[in-house]
Amino acid sequence: MRLSDVFAALDELYPPAWAESWDAVGPVTGDPGQDVRRVLFAVDPLAPVVAEAVAWNADLIVAHHPLLLRGVTGVAATTPKGRAVHTLISNGVALFTAHTNADVADPGVSDALARAVGVTGELRPLVPSADDPRRGLGRVGTLPEPTTLAAFTAAVARGLPATAWGVRAAGDPGRTVVTVAVCGGAGDSLLGAARAAGADVYLTADLRHHPATEFAEQDGPALVDAAHWATEWPWLADAERRLGALLGPGTLETRVSTLVTDAWSLHDEGVK
Repeated sequence: MRLSDVFAALDELYPPAWAESWDAVGPVTGDPGQDVRRVLFAVDPLAPVVAEAVAWNADLIVAHHPLLLRGVTGVAATTPKGRAVHTLISNGVALFTAHTNADVADPGVSDALARAVGVTGELRPLVPSADDPRRGLGRVGTLPEPTTLAAFTAAVARGLPATAWGVRAAGDPGRTVVTVAVCGGAGDSLLGAARAAGADVYLTADLRHHPATEFAEQDGPALVDAAHWATEWPWLADAERRLGALLGPGTLETRVSTLVTDAWSLHDEGVK
Protein backbone atom coordinates (compact mmCIF):
# COMPACT_ATOMS: atom_id res chain seq x y z
CA MET A 1 0.00 0.00 0.00
CA ARG A 2 1.38 3.38 -1.04
CA LEU A 3 1.17 6.35 1.29
CA SER A 4 -0.68 8.29 -1.40
CA ASP A 5 -3.42 5.61 -1.36
CA VAL A 6 -3.81 5.90 2.41
CA PHE A 7 -3.89 9.70 2.20
CA ALA A 8 -6.62 9.45 -0.46
CA ALA A 9 -8.66 7.09 1.74
CA LEU A 10 -8.35 9.43 4.74
CA ASP A 11 -9.43 12.36 2.57
CA GLU A 12 -12.45 10.33 1.50
CA LEU A 13 -13.40 9.67 5.11
CA TYR A 14 -12.59 13.19 6.32
CA PRO A 15 -12.60 15.58 3.33
CA PRO A 16 -10.30 18.55 3.92
CA ALA A 17 -13.03 20.85 2.58
CA TRP A 18 -14.95 20.16 5.80
CA ALA A 19 -12.19 21.71 7.94
CA GLU A 20 -12.44 25.22 9.34
CA SER A 21 -10.59 27.88 7.34
CA TRP A 22 -8.07 28.40 10.17
CA ASP A 23 -7.27 24.71 10.50
CA ALA A 24 -4.27 22.76 9.19
CA VAL A 25 -5.28 19.28 8.05
CA GLY A 26 -3.92 16.62 5.72
CA PRO A 27 -0.36 15.40 5.11
CA VAL A 28 2.41 16.98 7.21
CA THR A 29 5.38 14.70 6.44
CA GLY A 30 5.88 11.69 4.21
CA ASP A 31 6.76 10.74 0.63
CA PRO A 32 3.50 9.85 -1.18
CA GLY A 33 5.35 7.05 -2.98
CA GLN A 34 6.60 5.30 0.14
CA ASP A 35 5.18 1.97 1.27
CA VAL A 36 2.88 1.81 4.29
CA ARG A 37 2.46 -1.25 6.46
CA ARG A 38 1.83 0.10 9.98
CA VAL A 39 -0.36 3.02 11.03
CA LEU A 40 -0.53 4.51 14.54
CA PHE A 41 -3.57 6.57 15.56
CA ALA A 42 -3.12 9.27 18.23
CA VAL A 43 -4.73 12.48 19.44
CA ASP A 44 -1.53 14.53 19.70
CA PRO A 45 1.61 14.25 17.55
CA LEU A 46 3.82 15.01 20.56
CA ALA A 47 7.33 13.67 21.20
CA PRO A 48 6.20 10.59 23.19
CA VAL A 49 3.80 9.59 20.40
CA VAL A 50 6.47 10.11 17.75
CA ALA A 51 8.83 7.96 19.84
CA GLU A 52 6.13 5.28 20.11
CA ALA A 53 5.70 5.31 16.34
CA VAL A 54 9.45 4.97 15.76
CA ALA A 55 9.77 2.15 18.30
CA TRP A 56 6.87 0.27 16.69
CA ASN A 57 8.30 0.86 13.18
CA ALA A 58 5.17 2.69 12.13
CA ASP A 59 5.11 4.20 8.65
CA LEU A 60 2.33 6.69 9.37
CA ILE A 61 0.78 8.53 12.31
CA VAL A 62 -2.82 9.65 11.91
CA ALA A 63 -3.30 12.41 14.49
CA HIS A 64 -6.32 14.46 15.45
CA HIS A 65 -4.48 17.60 16.49
CA PRO A 66 -2.23 19.45 14.04
CA LEU A 67 1.50 19.60 14.65
CA LEU A 68 1.90 22.91 12.82
CA LEU A 69 -1.34 24.83 13.30
CA ARG A 70 0.27 28.26 13.28
CA GLY A 71 2.56 29.55 10.56
CA VAL A 72 6.27 28.87 11.02
CA THR A 73 9.39 30.17 9.32
CA GLY A 74 11.53 27.13 10.09
CA VAL A 75 11.56 23.66 11.62
CA ALA A 76 15.01 23.58 13.17
CA ALA A 77 15.53 20.82 15.72
CA THR A 78 16.07 23.47 18.39
CA THR A 79 12.31 23.57 19.05
CA PRO A 80 9.96 20.75 20.14
CA LYS A 81 7.96 20.89 16.90
CA GLY A 82 11.14 21.08 14.84
CA ARG A 83 12.55 18.04 16.63
CA ALA A 84 9.32 16.18 15.93
CA VAL A 85 9.56 16.97 12.22
CA HIS A 86 13.22 15.89 12.11
CA THR A 87 12.48 12.65 13.97
CA LEU A 88 9.55 11.83 11.70
CA ILE A 89 11.48 12.44 8.48
CA SER A 90 14.71 10.77 9.58
CA ASN A 91 12.76 7.63 10.56
CA GLY A 92 10.52 7.57 7.51
CA VAL A 93 7.34 8.19 9.50
CA ALA A 94 4.61 10.13 7.72
CA LEU A 95 2.14 12.31 9.61
CA PHE A 96 -1.46 13.05 8.65
CA THR A 97 -3.92 15.27 10.53
CA ALA A 98 -7.72 15.06 10.58
CA HIS A 99 -8.95 17.78 12.94
CA THR A 100 -12.08 19.90 12.47
CA ASN A 101 -12.95 17.86 9.37
CA ALA A 102 -13.14 14.83 11.67
CA ASP A 103 -15.12 16.84 14.24
CA VAL A 104 -17.98 17.44 11.80
CA ALA A 105 -17.85 14.07 10.00
CA ASP A 106 -20.69 11.56 10.14
CA PRO A 107 -19.58 9.64 12.12
CA GLY A 108 -16.95 11.81 13.71
CA VAL A 109 -15.31 12.70 17.00
CA SER A 110 -18.51 13.47 18.90
CA ASP A 111 -20.26 10.29 17.71
CA ALA A 112 -17.47 8.22 19.23
CA LEU A 113 -17.65 10.25 22.46
CA ALA A 114 -21.41 9.76 22.75
CA ARG A 115 -21.14 6.00 22.28
CA ALA A 116 -18.28 5.76 24.78
CA VAL A 117 -20.42 7.21 27.57
CA GLY A 118 -23.49 5.08 26.93
CA VAL A 119 -25.64 7.05 24.49
CA THR A 120 -27.39 4.38 22.40
CA GLY A 121 -30.15 6.32 20.67
CA GLU A 122 -29.96 7.87 17.23
CA LEU A 123 -27.51 10.76 17.11
CA ARG A 124 -28.05 14.14 15.48
CA PRO A 125 -25.65 17.09 15.18
CA LEU A 126 -25.83 19.72 17.88
CA VAL A 127 -25.00 22.33 15.22
CA PRO A 128 -25.73 20.90 11.75
CA SER A 129 -23.47 21.81 8.84
CA ALA A 130 -25.07 24.16 6.33
CA ASP A 131 -24.42 21.86 3.38
CA ASP A 132 -25.43 18.58 5.04
CA PRO A 133 -27.65 18.37 8.15
CA ARG A 134 -26.33 14.87 8.92
CA ARG A 135 -22.92 16.37 9.68
CA GLY A 136 -21.92 19.10 12.10
CA LEU A 137 -20.46 19.96 15.47
CA GLY A 138 -21.43 17.98 18.56
CA ARG A 139 -24.10 15.32 18.87
CA VAL A 140 -27.39 14.86 20.72
CA GLY A 141 -28.84 11.47 21.65
CA THR A 142 -30.60 9.56 24.39
CA LEU A 143 -29.63 7.04 27.02
CA PRO A 144 -31.30 3.60 27.01
CA GLU A 145 -33.03 4.49 30.26
CA PRO A 146 -33.22 7.50 32.61
CA THR A 147 -30.44 7.95 35.12
CA THR A 148 -29.20 10.63 37.51
CA LEU A 149 -26.52 13.22 36.89
CA ALA A 150 -24.33 11.53 39.52
CA ALA A 151 -24.69 8.14 37.84
CA PHE A 152 -24.11 9.62 34.37
CA THR A 153 -20.96 11.38 35.59
CA ALA A 154 -19.70 8.05 36.91
CA ALA A 155 -20.51 6.43 33.56
CA VAL A 156 -18.48 9.11 31.78
CA ALA A 157 -15.54 8.42 34.08
CA ARG A 158 -15.80 4.69 33.29
CA GLY A 159 -16.25 5.20 29.56
CA LEU A 160 -13.34 7.57 28.98
CA PRO A 161 -9.64 6.90 29.62
CA ALA A 162 -8.41 8.04 33.03
CA THR A 163 -6.63 11.38 33.29
CA ALA A 164 -5.35 13.62 36.08
CA TRP A 165 -8.10 16.07 35.12
CA GLY A 166 -10.78 13.48 35.80
CA VAL A 167 -14.49 14.18 35.30
CA ARG A 168 -16.48 16.89 37.09
CA ALA A 169 -20.10 17.95 36.92
CA ALA A 170 -22.21 21.03 37.63
CA GLY A 171 -25.84 20.56 38.65
CA ASP A 172 -28.10 18.67 41.02
CA PRO A 173 -26.58 15.18 41.46
CA GLY A 174 -30.09 13.70 41.54
CA ARG A 175 -31.24 15.42 38.35
CA THR A 176 -32.83 13.03 35.83
CA VAL A 177 -30.77 12.57 32.68
CA VAL A 178 -32.14 11.09 29.45
CA THR A 179 -31.17 13.41 26.59
CA VAL A 180 -27.43 13.94 26.29
CA ALA A 181 -25.51 16.52 24.26
CA VAL A 182 -21.79 16.05 23.70
CA CYS A 183 -18.93 17.81 21.96
CA GLY A 184 -15.46 16.33 21.81
CA GLY A 185 -12.75 18.81 22.72
CA ALA A 186 -13.34 22.43 23.76
CA GLY A 187 -17.09 22.98 23.57
CA ASP A 188 -18.13 26.00 25.60
CA SER A 189 -19.04 27.81 22.37
CA LEU A 190 -21.94 25.35 22.02
CA LEU A 191 -23.51 25.91 25.45
CA GLY A 192 -26.42 27.75 23.90
CA ALA A 193 -26.94 25.02 21.32
CA ALA A 194 -27.06 22.40 24.09
CA ARG A 195 -29.82 24.33 25.84
CA ALA A 196 -31.73 24.84 22.58
CA ALA A 197 -31.52 21.09 21.88
CA GLY A 198 -33.39 20.34 25.11
CA ALA A 199 -30.54 18.31 26.57
CA ASP A 200 -30.60 17.26 30.20
CA VAL A 201 -26.80 17.28 30.33
CA TYR A 202 -23.99 18.58 28.14
CA LEU A 203 -20.65 16.75 28.12
CA THR A 204 -17.58 18.48 26.72
CA ALA A 205 -14.10 19.70 27.73
CA ASP A 206 -12.27 22.87 28.68
CA LEU A 207 -15.27 24.57 30.27
CA ARG A 208 -14.24 27.91 31.71
CA HIS A 209 -15.41 29.25 35.06
CA HIS A 210 -17.45 32.26 34.00
CA PRO A 211 -19.34 30.73 31.05
CA ALA A 212 -20.06 27.60 33.12
CA THR A 213 -21.32 29.45 36.20
CA GLU A 214 -23.44 31.86 34.16
CA PHE A 215 -24.90 28.95 32.20
CA ALA A 216 -25.70 26.99 35.38
CA GLU A 217 -27.60 30.00 36.77
CA GLN A 218 -29.95 30.00 33.78
CA ASP A 219 -31.50 26.60 34.59
CA GLY A 220 -30.14 24.94 31.45
CA PRO A 221 -28.68 21.45 31.06
CA ALA A 222 -26.35 20.12 33.71
CA LEU A 223 -22.69 20.23 32.70
CA VAL A 224 -20.08 17.48 32.68
CA ASP A 225 -16.49 18.52 32.00
CA ALA A 226 -13.78 15.98 31.11
CA ALA A 227 -10.19 16.26 29.90
CA HIS A 228 -9.81 17.53 26.33
CA TRP A 229 -7.64 14.57 25.28
CA ALA A 230 -10.01 12.04 26.85
CA THR A 231 -13.09 13.33 25.02
CA GLU A 232 -11.36 12.96 21.64
CA TRP A 233 -9.52 9.68 22.25
CA PRO A 234 -12.56 7.41 21.52
CA TRP A 235 -12.55 8.65 17.92
CA LEU A 236 -9.21 6.97 17.25
CA ALA A 237 -10.66 3.45 17.28
CA ASP A 238 -13.51 4.58 15.02
CA ALA A 239 -11.09 6.13 12.53
CA GLU A 240 -8.97 2.98 12.69
CA ARG A 241 -12.01 0.81 11.95
CA ARG A 242 -13.28 3.01 9.11
CA LEU A 243 -9.89 3.20 7.41
CA GLY A 244 -9.51 -0.58 7.65
CA ALA A 245 -12.96 -1.15 6.18
CA LEU A 246 -12.27 1.23 3.29
CA LEU A 247 -8.88 -0.23 2.39
CA GLY A 248 -9.80 -3.84 3.08
CA PRO A 249 -9.16 -6.21 5.99
CA GLY A 250 -5.51 -7.04 6.56
CA THR A 251 -4.23 -4.33 4.23
CA LEU A 252 -2.59 -2.42 7.09
CA GLU A 253 -1.48 -3.21 10.61
CA THR A 254 -2.96 -0.54 12.85
CA ARG A 255 -2.77 0.48 16.47
CA VAL A 256 -4.33 3.11 18.73
CA SER A 257 -1.89 4.87 21.04
CA THR A 258 -2.88 4.71 24.69
CA LEU A 259 -0.31 7.29 25.78
CA VAL A 260 -2.02 9.99 27.82
CA THR A 261 -1.00 13.26 26.18
CA ASP A 262 -3.42 15.50 28.05
CA ALA A 263 -1.64 18.65 29.19
CA TRP A 264 -2.55 18.09 32.87
CA SER A 265 -0.54 15.39 34.60
CA LEU A 266 -1.11 16.01 38.34
CA HIS A 267 -4.27 16.37 40.43
CA ASP A 268 -4.58 17.00 44.16
CA GLU A 269 -7.94 17.71 45.78
CA GLY A 270 -6.28 19.11 48.88
CA VAL A 271 -7.03 18.44 52.54
CA LYS A 272 -10.64 17.41 53.24
